[in-house]
Amino acid sequence: MPVEMAQSGVQLDRETFSCVICLDLLKDPVTILCGHSYCMNCIKRHWDEENGKKIYSCPQCRKTLTPRPVLLKDTMLAVLVEELKKTGLQAAPVDHCYAGPEDVACDVCTGRKLKAVKSCLVCLVSYCDQHLQPHYVSPAFDKHKLVEPSKKLQNNFCSRHDEVMKMFCRTDQQCICYLCSVDEHKGHNTVSAAAERTERQKELEESRENIQQRIQDREKDVKLLQQQAEAINRSADKVVEDSEKIFTELIRLMEKRRSNVEQNVRLHQKSEVSRVKELQEKLEQEITELKRKDAEMKKLSDTEDHNQFLHNYSSLSPLGESTSSIDLRPQRYFEDVTATVSELRDKLQGITGEKWTNIFEVDVSLQQPEPKIRADFLKYSCELTLDPHTVNRHLVLSQGNQKATSFIEEQSYPSHPDRFTDCRQVLSRESLTGRCYWEVEWGGRGAHVAVAYKNISRAQSSGQCGFGFNDKSWALDCYRRSFLHNKVQTPVPGPVSSRLGVYLDHSAGTLSFYSVSDDTMTLLHRVQTTFTQPLHAGLWLLSCGTTAKFCKTK
Repeated sequence: MPVEMAQSGVQLDRETFSCVICLDLLKDPVTILCGHSYCMNCIKRHWDEENGKKIYSCPQCRKTLTPRPVLLKDTMLAVLVEELKKTGLQAAPVDHCYAGPEDVACDVCTGRKLKAVKSCLVCLVSYCDQHLQPHYVSPAFDKHKLVEPSKKLQNNFCSRHDEVMKMFCRTDQQCICYLCSVDEHKGHNTVSAAAERTERQKELEESRENIQQRIQDREKDVKLLQQQAEAINRSADKVVEDSEKIFTELIRLMEKRRSNVEQNVRLHQKSEVSRVKELQEKLEQEITELKRKDAEMKKLSDTEDHNQFLHNYSSLSPLGESTSSIDLRPQRYFEDVTATVSELRDKLQGITGEKWTNIFEVDVSLQQPEPKIRADFLKYSCELTLDPHTVNRHLVLSQGNQKATSFIEEQSYPSHPDRFTDCRQVLSRESLTGRCYWEVEWGGRGAHVAVAYKNISRAQSSGQCGFGFNDKSWALDCYRRSFLHNKVQTPVPGPVSSRLGVYLDHSAGTLSFYSVSDDTMTLLHRVQTTFTQPLHAGLWLLSCGTTAKFCKTK
């Protein structure tokens, strides 16, 4: 039968017919109740050793057998083993069981080595499955520590004393043997390697818990960022869709207005041309009648007979009334319509130009951190000028409307609805959205550097329209070192330099004031709020002789 099995392609593994006690082919094989097979003498010796304990167990599965089983030779298994010896069909282990370059090889195997399945920290040897069996069978190996196969077992040996390193020197942070602890490491803080491992294991677990917590936190952040990206995409898609509808409506409205203009022009054209044609026909009829009358009169004038002349003259029909004078209108005709449409175009361009800038200054990105150094702030610098229409009559503008000076004497500025009448204030001509940075140099007493909405009150008392005394403005009082908004005063720590930097991130709702000295930026105050309108830079100069100007930063 075995020969037929081999010839039919069935592989017979020597290990299958080997005794796990002696590791050789079975001699007088016996099969015990649990199904495992051994050499008869091997299992007898094993049970003889256990006789003192009155326990008989299987060396492989450890199943307890009571009473001591009577051993009978397994004849069929014996025939198979004998046949295996005769035919030499002791098939080698399949190729994947052999140790490769990256594998840990069994230290006991001779010739081509099998893969190790365990390494023993006591023997400092790596074993394949076959050579590992004594560790499972013999009680002598009960205290041996088996671990996953390792190529670095020799690292557990002390190279100086050729002893297993079971201790750890905390002073030198290295593994040592017992002889090292009483020799070169004498007096050092030493513990067992197991104790050090336990302590380091706790630290490792704490570190892992920290890492796992950080992973969870970062995963939450990633999820939030993903949700934010999805929200941005939804918002952008909706804006594009809505703007497409709005622009389509605008185009339809403009097309309707264009059609109305064309229809009205054509209607007036038809009416005027008809009027001119009718008048032209009347004139042409009159010309024809006059020519006929002139011919009749010429004929009469050529008559030689006096009596005939007089007779015919008296019968001449009277000359009809001439057509009234022609009302020739100026040859501009519809040019007024063109002028009106051009004016409308210019107004639309002005409106859409300003709004278009605001549209594309909207920050749809994630909030960016505030710059740290002056060079980074200067990337957002903007050139500002003061609006003459807003300047109070006690302020004089100079240096291209970038500097304001406070005087006692009133200036003869014309009336304007945007002019501050009660506070010595002035706003910038330019509106501020997006991220902006500008610098103000001040001198004297009572200078306020501010931002405000365009619709801030102009004609009320300083307690109502002054920068910082309402909900439409935010101001830094440079002289008194305080910040003002809606009549709430907040002290500013540290000195205020004569040169201030103002950073605005409109969409993020951030407004920051800095003292500027060379390239050093010192934060004085930061506001976090929500701005609902474009802002304008402002200056409020309370005392006479106080000056403030926008600095050139580009």
